[in-house]
Amino acid sequence: MPNNFLTQISYSIAANSLPLRTRFQEDRLPVRNDACRSQFLLHPNPTPKVCLFFHGFTAGPYQFMPMARTFHQAGYNVIIPRLPGHGCAGDWNGKNPPPLPEDTDTYKKFALEWLRHAQGFGEKVVVGGLSGGGTLAAWLALEKPNQIDRALLFAAYLSSSNKVVDLFVKVLSGYFAWQPEQPGESIGYKGFTFPDLRVFLDLGGEVLKRSRSAASPPMFVISTEADQAVSNPDHITLFENLLPRQPKTWYYTFDRALNIPHTMMTTAEGNKWENLLNVMSKAFVQSDLAWADIEEIAYRMTQGKTCNQAVAELGLTSKASPDLPALMTMIDKREIVIKRNPSWGSDIS
Repeated sequence: MPNNFLTQISYSIAANSLPLRTRFQEDRLPVRNDACRSQFLLHPNPTPKVCLFFHGFTAGPYQFMPMARTFHQAGYNVIIPRLPGHGCAGDWNGKNPPPLPEDTDTYKKFALEWLRHAQGFGEKVVVGGLSGGGTLAAWLALEKPNQIDRALLFAAYLSSSNKVVDLFVKVLSGYFAWQPEQPGESIGYKGFTFPDLRVFLDLGGEVLKRSRSAASPPMFVISTEADQAVSNPDHITLFENLLPRQPKTWYYTFDRALNIPHTMMTTAEGNKWENLLNVMSKAFVQSDLAWADIEEIAYRMTQGKTCNQAVAELGLTSKASPDLPALMTMIDKREIVIKRNPSWGSDIS
C-alpha cells in the first residue's frame, strides 16, 4: 500500500509539473500559437500504455490531436512534444529562416529525453510519428527496442519520392517555401533551408541501414500511394528488413483512389479518412499478432469467413483488438491470394 501511495504521489507531481514546465519554456520562446504547443492528454493515474507522438517537419503537435483523443478515450496517456526549433513565433522567410536544427544529435537527444518523460506516465511506451517525426520515431524504436512496446510510422521520411530532390537536399543550402506566401499566419512554418531537411534524410538513411540487422519492437509502417513527398519503396524496404527478426511488424499503404496526402493525420490537412486511420492504428497497438497472422486472417476472409470468425478459428481472439475488423477490410486480400497461388494471378479480377 505505501508503495502504491508513493507511486501515485510521484505520478501526480509529474502530471502537473511536466506540462507546466514545458509551457513556461515555450512561453519564453515564445511559441507562435497554441496549435504549436506541446500537448498532454493525461489520466489521473498511470496507464498501461502511454503514447509518445512526434509531429512532422515544420509542423506542430496539432497534427496528432485527433489521434491523441482516440487513444486517450481508449485509456492511454498521450504526450505530443513540440520538436526542437519548431513552432517559434517570428517573421520567418528566405532572408530570416526559422530556427530549425541542422544536426541529428539535437533530435536524438530530444527523443531520448521525451522517452524518459513518457516512461513515468505508463508501463509501456508506444512511439509514433509523421514524416520527419516518423523517421525520429523509427530511430528511437531501433535505438531503444527493449523500452518501446510498439511504433507507428506514418509516411516516414526515409528519403523523398524523387532522387533528384534528394540530391538537391544533400548539396543545396538555400531556402524552400512549401507554398506561395498567403495572407494570414500559417500554423506551422511556411518554409525551411535545405540543411534543415538534410538532417532527416541522413536520419532516414541511418534507420534503413540499422533495420537490416538491429533488434526492433513491432512497427506499423503506413504509406499512401498519393504521397508526393516521400519514398514509399523505402517504406516497403524498411518493412521487409524488419520482418524476419520482428514478425509482429505490419505494413499498409492507402490506395491512390482514396487521395490521402502525405499529411495524413487530420481532416484539416487533407485526409477525409482520418477516423479510419485512427482506428487502424489502435487495432495495431491493441493487438499481439504477427504479420503472418494478418495474412492468414485475410486469406480466410476470401473464403467467406468474417474477420472475427477467422480470428476465432485460429485461436487468436485474445490477441486481436476489437478494431481489427476495420483494418482487415482495408487489407489487399487479392495480393495475398496471388502470393499463395501465383498461377491464379491472371484469373483473379
